[in-house]
Amino acid sequence: MKLKYILIVACSLFTLTGRADEGMWMLGNLNKQTRKAMKELGLQMPADKLYNPKKPSLKDAVVSFGGFCSGVVVSEDGLVFTNHHCGFSSVQQHSSVEHDYLKNGFVAHSRAEELPNPELYVRFLLRTEDVTKRVLGAVKPSMSEMERSSAVDSMMMVIGGEVSLKDSTLLGVVDAYYGGNEFWLSVYRDFNDVRLVFAPPSSVGKFGWDTDNWIWPRHTGDFCVFRIYADRKNRPADYSPDNVPYHPEYVAPISLDGYKEGSFCMTIGYPGSTERYLSSFGIEEMMNNSNQAQIDIRGVKQAIWKREMDSKDSIRIKYASKYDESSNYWKNSIGVNRAIRKLGILDKKREMEQEIRRWIQQNPEEREKLLQLFTDLELNYKNRREVNRAQAYFIESFLYGPELVQLALKILNFDFEGEQKAVIAGLKDIVEQYSNLDLDIDKEVFTALLKEYRSKVDTTFLPEIYHTIAQKYDGNEKAFVDSLYASSELTTPRGLKRFLERDTTYQIFDDPAISLGIDMLTMLFDMNMQTQAPTTEIIRGERLLNGAIRRMYASRNFYPDANSTMRLSFGTVCGYTPFDGAEYDYYTTTKGVLEKVKAHVGDVDFAVQPELVSLLSSRNFGRYADEKGEMKVCFISNNDITGGNSGSAMFNSKGELLGLAFDGNWEAMSSDILYEPKMQRTIGVDVRYILFMIEKYGKAGNLIKELNIIN
Repeated sequence: MKLKYILIVACSLFTLTGRADEGMWMLGNLNKQTRKAMKELGLQMPADKLYNPKKPSLKDAVVSFGGFCSGVVVSEDGLVFTNHHCGFSSVQQHSSVEHDYLKNGFVAHSRAEELPNPELYVRFLLRTEDVTKRVLGAVKPSMSEMERSSAVDSMMMVIGGEVSLKDSTLLGVVDAYYGGNEFWLSVYRDFNDVRLVFAPPSSVGKFGWDTDNWIWPRHTGDFCVFRIYADRKNRPADYSPDNVPYHPEYVAPISLDGYKEGSFCMTIGYPGSTERYLSSFGIEEMMNNSNQAQIDIRGVKQAIWKREMDSKDSIRIKYASKYDESSNYWKNSIGVNRAIRKLGILDKKREMEQEIRRWIQQNPEEREKLLQLFTDLELNYKNRREVNRAQAYFIESFLYGPELVQLALKILNFDFEGEQKAVIAGLKDIVEQYSNLDLDIDKEVFTALLKEYRSKVDTTFLPEIYHTIAQKYDGNEKAFVDSLYASSELTTPRGLKRFLERDTTYQIFDDPAISLGIDMLTMLFDMNMQTQAPTTEIIRGERLLNGAIRRMYASRNFYPDANSTMRLSFGTVCGYTPFDGAEYDYYTTTKGVLEKVKAHVGDVDFAVQPELVSLLSSRNFGRYADEKGEMKVCFISNNDITGGNSGSAMFNSKGELLGLAFDGNWEAMSSDILYEPKMQRTIGVDVRYILFMIEKYGKAGNLIKELNIIN
């Protein structure tokens, strides 16, 4: 016990002094300070084995999965490990009441059984390049903020476009870093033929569901397996039965050695976005507006969905993916607001801003440029506060709410004259949404959200439909919704079909759902215009603040906010103390799965198939057991991650795969704004549990044989 306590304290002390665990570092821009910190912490690989644009390196095994998650290549034939929740929509699309892959899982025992996913792609990073001078070369001192933004955007597009002109298989993307003070080009290659190979049942991949989401201790086997296909020359190709498995530049080796308290651990993936440099005014706005809108509106919508999903399997399958996506960020918003208050994040930010104010006052050069920085930021956030709040509720209530409105807007904005491939993919997406739509549920959601929106905003921000409801339907929202759905042709694909076939008896712009969609877009445009001036000044102020922070603390080792580009974070495997009197260990085992099943009898979030209970109870773990004969399920490290990192590879000091990152912990939900070294933890699923489930539960030994397993 004493040794364990010493290790936890040591982990915390290292965080407070070296802070090597904080940061989402660019692999192509690792400075000496960062490389030294990694080596001191235990890394046994040279930097050019992590990232090398000219030779195969570890970064070549890491992919952006669909643009919303991460993944890792683990076989010479293109197998990719990612999270179950990242592959959830693909599993759902292939599921039916007869073939319920969500409930029972899916196993392809041969290549012929692997299932295509036309909407899915994986993206490999080839190289990065600093293009700051070239981008900012287009900026003139006399430009306004809007002119500056336009010039920067144009140059970013030009630089990115040059990559594809030289090689049509490549994609160039220029991203802004440090609030728009730096710009880097990333060169990618995308593969569009990605097939589902293995998915555990949701009782494994989603074990704990909403109850355990963002919570440690965790016992979720959050993994899924896909395969990348290419043409016979190993080049990107759209789906074809003639395609063959892709042979990658680099394959991640897999370790069965596991980890101990204090073991080095690094995570490589594609984190979405963080706001570590955001002002206290911006954080306050985020809490009260966008976060609170998600909490209030999604809570209403999801309660209706969940009730119907629990009552009928066909509805569960239709709504599983969209419920999962919606509820994930709903609970995230609850946790973020809670953590901001509990950890005093706003007070910490304001204290730092007071230091910057004093520094500005004490430095003539800075005082001349930034004397009004915080005054202007405060004023501009105040000037857009009410409209911004209403806009957040408006978007959640109507643009992300009733699916009839979503479909009307998709059709309204559809580019029917676009490239054939894009048109076909877009139409398939619309048809897919129709196939997963239940009109009675959607009507109930629409009615409930009309009431909820009105209760949350000032009457100034009510769209025209509320006047119609009051005048024509005596204030009865349900009557309005029933009438809308009864009179619109867009409640089924029939209206779209009539429009595409140029049916002269159907004018799509006269359809009430389209008319409603146009009204919604018009109001959203009006809201944007009302906030345009303060928003432009806020962008400028936040960029200037970002630059000032880096100048004031010039001796510190800064990293840029996450922006969906490849990043590395590193630290150690270690537990933590969430509150006084409690101590969390750094791993969980299958014993905890069985305990939760027994403790939550009748709770669908913890329901597990009898055959899985029997398998885990047998303790026949084979070579996947740890040194005590236990099967570890999940583990935690103090790596720095955020949304988009789901599915990210978690490597040991030798670059061998330990597991997949899939979540953060409830006590540090404010981590996108401020890293909390004592609290923040990355939750990963142990690769040995993944392999055990594939081999012993899925009986897919053929997949195990493909892997480079290091004993």
